[in-house]
Amino acid sequence: MRVLLLLAAVGAVAAQAYAQAPIPGPEVEQTVVRHDEDWSVLRGEPREGWQRAKYVLLDARGDTWLTLGGETRARFERFDNNQWGEAPASDDGYLWHRTMAHTDVRAGPGRAFVQLIAGYARGVGGGNGPADETGIDLLQGFADLRLDLGDAASLTLRGGRELVSLGSGRLLSTRYGLNIPQAFDGAHAIAVYGPLRIEAFHLRPVANGEDDFDDATSKARRLDGIYATIAPAPDIGVDAYWFGYANEQARFTRRTGREARDTFGLRFFGRRGDFGWDWEAIIQRGRFNGQRIRAWSLATETDWHSTAAPLRPRLRLRANIASGDSDPGDGRLETFNALFPSGKYFGNLSPIGPRNFVNVHPSIDVELGSGVTVEIAVAAFWRARRGDGIYDVPGQLLRGAGENGARHIGNQVEIAAAWQANPCLSFAASLSAFRPGAFLRETSPSRTIRLATAEAMFKF
Repeated sequence: MRVLLLLAAVGAVAAQAYAQAPIPGPEVEQTVVRHDEDWSVLRGEPREGWQRAKYVLLDARGDTWLTLGGETRARFERFDNNQWGEAPASDDGYLWHRTMAHTDVRAGPGRAFVQLIAGYARGVGGGNGPADETGIDLLQGFADLRLDLGDAASLTLRGGRELVSLGSGRLLSTRYGLNIPQAFDGAHAIAVYGPLRIEAFHLRPVANGEDDFDDATSKARRLDGIYATIAPAPDIGVDAYWFGYANEQARFTRRTGREARDTFGLRFFGRRGDFGWDWEAIIQRGRFNGQRIRAWSLATETDWHSTAAPLRPRLRLRANIASGDSDPGDGRLETFNALFPSGKYFGNLSPIGPRNFVNVHPSIDVELGSGVTVEIAVAAFWRARRGDGIYDVPGQLLRGAGENGARHIGNQVEIAAAWQANPCLSFAASLSAFRPGAFLRETSPSRTIRLATAEAMFKF
């Protein structure tokens, strides 16, 4: 009951915030990972409306302060021919709803962050999964200690439950686009020295249950890692990282066993003028059920964004490849594992995931003014190896290779529109279709998937 009252209070504050636009002043981007926001920039500034909740002094000296925030989102999705007509409910329409409320208390070098979630799904034809519903639960709850080590140097030690997203989110993401984000329990250290940032962590994913306060730490999976970022220039960055992943209950095709996989990656990203890039190379080594793991991936995103031209167009090209298994009987597993990727990996539809695939994904987005943007994207997908099938985003096999030698999986097209009505209120909608290629047509069923989405979010 207390949690429900707290969530109701967040909704009341949100309604008041909508009626009172904030005065001009320092701006802080409201991020997906809310604990990354630092609202101390409001110190000494006049505040109105929802800004009053973002920096609340708790002592006279200003060493202790409080931030309150929340989000409520309703999202409707309508599928026709989900999984090309093979899903338990191939024609399905359902509603996702989640409300999240957080409190961030900072006292000198110490800090405590708590975020609650109430997440529900209505009408999911195939039954609710862990990304659909969790009831009322603790999404995040951690404490950290930040130690200043001199000029431009610090060390932060953190323990508890948190959302973690690193780099491009290709391997470790919050799963924010789905209804229930992916949280982790464990320890996390962050060291900063000038342009160098190094993160080390020992984490276990949280397994979501549908009842209230029943989310639990996974006993089967863990993730260790070191992630380093250096910025040799203000608009250029390089990431280098290692992830150590273990799963006691891994499954590839018909084999089940223990997976121990090391992932090594290098990412180069930045922007110079109108030109931007985000290029990443990944290799994986390890063992699965007596087999050697030999997998890899290349992911690129290159864009041109004209801020001076009418409508400020952005032309973007994504080109990606992830390895698949060439021969199930050769003693090697070559299927790439994307670990904990974004839920909407290739757009709102994303019927396949980043394993055993090659794709080319151009898009264009424009700004129509008054906070309205429109994006049109197309994508073509092929199998990287004929000896392996296709997978969904979580990594479950959708279609086995069988005797089929066709590579072309299919083509996807999507048009999406978004409106940022004010700093707190946003709306989005999209229409998508995935037309099967030769591989799907020869394995059947192979109907065209269609998806329509509509979303409203209030966030402060």
